[in-house]
Order: sequence, then C-alpha cells, then structure tokens
Amino acid sequence: MKVIMLMFDSLNRHMLPCYGCDWTKAPNFARLAQRTVTFDRSYVCSMPCMPARRDLHTGRPNFLHRSWGPLEPFDDSVPQMLKANGVYTHLATDHYHYFEDGGSTYHNRYSTWEFFRGQEGDPWIGQVKNPEIPETVAGDFRKGAVRWRQDWINRQFMGKEELQPQPQTVGAGLEFIRRNRDQDRWFLQMETFDPHEPFFTQQHYKDLYPHAYEGPHFDWPPYRAVQESREQVEHCKLEYAALLSMCDAHLGKVLDLMDELKMWDDTMLIVWTDHGFMLGEHECWAKCWQPFYEEIAHTPFFVWDPRCRAQGQRRQSLVQPSIDLGPTLLEFFGLEPTAHMTGRALGATIAGDRPVREAALFGIHGGQVNVTDGRYVYMRGPAGETNSPLNQYTLMPAHMYNLFSPGELSQTTLCDDFSFAKGSRLMKIPQRNPALVRQRGESLATRLFDLQVDPQQRQAIANPQVEARMIELMASVMKGCEAPAEQYERLGIRAG
Repeated sequence: MKVIMLMFDSLNRHMLPCYGCDWTKAPNFARLAQRTVTFDRSYVCSMPCMPARRDLHTGRPNFLHRSWGPLEPFDDSVPQMLKANGVYTHLATDHYHYFEDGGSTYHNRYSTWEFFRGQEGDPWIGQVKNPEIPETVAGDFRKGAVRWRQDWINRQFMGKEELQPQPQTVGAGLEFIRRNRDQDRWFLQMETFDPHEPFFTQQHYKDLYPHAYEGPHFDWPPYRAVQESREQVEHCKLEYAALLSMCDAHLGKVLDLMDELKMWDDTMLIVWTDHGFMLGEHECWAKCWQPFYEEIAHTPFFVWDPRCRAQGQRRQSLVQPSIDLGPTLLEFFGLEPTAHMTGRALGATIAGDRPVREAALFGIHGGQVNVTDGRYVYMRGPAGETNSPLNQYTLMPAHMYNLFSPGELSQTTLCDDFSFAKGSRLMKIPQRNPALVRQRGESLATRLFDLQVDPQQRQAIANPQVEARMIELMASVMKGCEAPAEQYERLGIRAG
C-alpha cells in the first residue's frame, strides 16, 4: 500500500469548479472530484503555513500554545513514525519556509527530501545590483522589503514554466513514483507553495483569463484592507486564477500517471491545502487578516482510498485535514496514533461519512479562537483591550525568520503543565500585543455567523442560546487539546 499526498498552499475552495465556481479553468480539479471523495465541511486548524504543518506532523492543534515555529523535541512526527515502522517517506517541496529558523526541524523527519528554490522571496539568487521593478500597485507598502527585492531577482531566472519551482516539485514527485512504483509501503508528500502569493506564472496561463487592464503591475496583494480600485482587485484575482490553472495542469500530470501505472488499486491519493486566501472579499486581502472568514477557513479536500473505492461522492462530516491526516496515514499503514493526537483517522468517514467530531476549533496564536459545528461559526475575541494574558510555550524559541530576542526571553519561566511535552519543562514566554493581531479596531471582535442562512458571512447574528452552546463546544475542544489556563482568561470564558 502506498500514499501520494499533493499539498497546495493558499488554495481557494470557492475558486474550484467542484465547489461551485463556473469561471476558473480547472478541468483536472473537476476530474479529481470524479475520482475521489470530496469533503464539503473541511476546516483549517492552526494558522497559517508552518503551524498547519506542525498540526500535520503531530495530529493536534498547536496555535493555542505557540505561534509559528519548528517541530519541538517532544513532538511525535507522523512521517518519522512511519519511517520508524518500515514505511519509506519522501518529501518533494518548494516551500521555502522549511528552511527558515521557524521551520527548520520538519524536513529531516522524512527518509529523504528534495527542495526546489525560488518561491516568493526565497533568498536564492545572489545579486548585489538592484533588479528592475516595474511600477506596482501597493508598491509603497512593499518598498524596502527584502523579500520584495529578492522575488524580482528570482523571477529573472524563471522565464519558462519548467524553470519554476512548482513544475520541478511535481516533476520530482512523478520521478519518485516511477522509480518506486513496484515497491510497497511508501508515502510521498508533494508540496508546492503555489497558488500562494505572489501570483507569478507564465503568459499562456494568463491568456486563459483575457481582460482589459492597463494599470500598474499587481500580482502580490498586501496583508491589509483593500485600498485598490475595483479594476485592480479584479486584475489581481485573475492573476490568482492564472496560477490556479497552472496548479490544475500539474495536478493533471499526477492523475495521468496514476492512470498510466494503474495505481488506483493500491494507492491512496490525498489533495488538500493549509488554508485559503482573501482576494478582496469582505474588503480584505490575504490570510492572516482576521476574522478568518470562510474564504480562508473553509478549505477544499479530496481523498481516494483504495480500500473502500468511493469516488464521485460528497462527504458532510466535519473534518480538519491538518490534524486528521496524521492519524489517517497511521491507520492506513496499520499503526496507532499516539495518546496526544486529537485528530481522527478518516477511513470510515471516507467510506461512509461517519462523523468524527461535533466541533472544529481553529485560529492563530493570539488572535480570535474560532469554533464551528458545520452550521454556525463562532469567533471569540479577547475579553480585554490588552489581549492578555498570553504566553508562548516552547523549547525552540524561533519566529518565522529569526530567533526570539533576549528581550523577549527576559521574563521566561519554566512550566510542566502539559502531558504532550512528555515531562519536558517548557519555556513560558510572555507575549505582549502580538504583531499578527494588531489590526483594524473591530477585527478581533466576537462574532457569530449562521452559514445556513448567510454562507457569505455578510451579517453577524445575535443569538444568546446558540452563542452559549458554541462557547461550551469551544471550551470542550480547548480542554481536549490542553489549552493553557490563561487562554480561557484571555477569551473571558470558563474552562471546559
């Protein structure tokens, strides 16, 4: 038995034909839905990129305990567990966050790994001379940014599709499949940064979306409220669509190879994403901007399981791929999850829509804590103006790009409050006014939405009875993942 996992970054559910979009060019995603089970209630857990990947490895949420960071010494890594039990694991990726301070412990958990350079501002090509950067929408927002400059240097070396990281990543995965088709018990994780911003792709994909636009260059939206014109917003959305079509083309190559090698009888196929992306909806850009509306939190998810052979079907059970896929992979290869995994194996859900949870918890460290039961989404903001108390719990004090500063560590104490730490005394580091949640005034306000009557979340509702039930669900799930005691105080709710 074998598993192929194809993971995209920032893949929008509402832009795919199998989820109701009628204008994007994505025939292979439609083909994928015919060959797999499509989940209609799939949600994120820890946000954004690397927190979601820590969820994947550990099978449990981590956003209540710390922000972006490495795998911890006490974490149970599913790829490493598979490797230790005779399952060969291989990672092919162009996701450069694995090679920053805040992601540096993930790739070595696999038997082997490959990395392809050049996405976003990956510090790849060395060039002292400044590149030529065209007049750009939101240029003042990017001015002086190191990644912005580096991205324009990198683009000079990716003038053809085959030189871009995504085709190289998928191509390496296809080579792995061909080389190991006759072997048993392996797991391949093909992971591309696309369609994450910037929405850089080749002209033949842009030509799929002809439109009149004569404004400044715009394929990398800022993380803030929309200030651009409707024409500029629409243009950027079409740039995203062009990159989505490139993702679709390379997805098609995976499906073609599975057909060619007749792999459907013994190979699980998983296609998913870490989160969505705002393209002007709710007058917002990007993904770390809260609230986490459906465009970000409600994700596409597809699985083919050769054991049940269900295809062309929909599933309504509430799932969270980032924490559920680890236990699912272990189950597929006949292994047990650890006691600290709160995700659920999805074999019976894929086969017959068996529910695995009543509620799904999601959020970003220091932001709103959100819970959904599939109909209602409840977004609980901080009870006080200072968003405190708030601590980070870690043995690996690293942010995305850099280590914690001595100043941040100056009030560190040690604690042994969490069973998942396996006896480790964790650093308890006070966090004051985290940057990721310093947003417009009402962004962290508590909200309740009824998706059944308002799927686009245009108007929050007031329903004390429903809110009380959602708070109860939130507290219960938080208790199950050993949320720090101060998180309940920060949110102004009673511990479950």
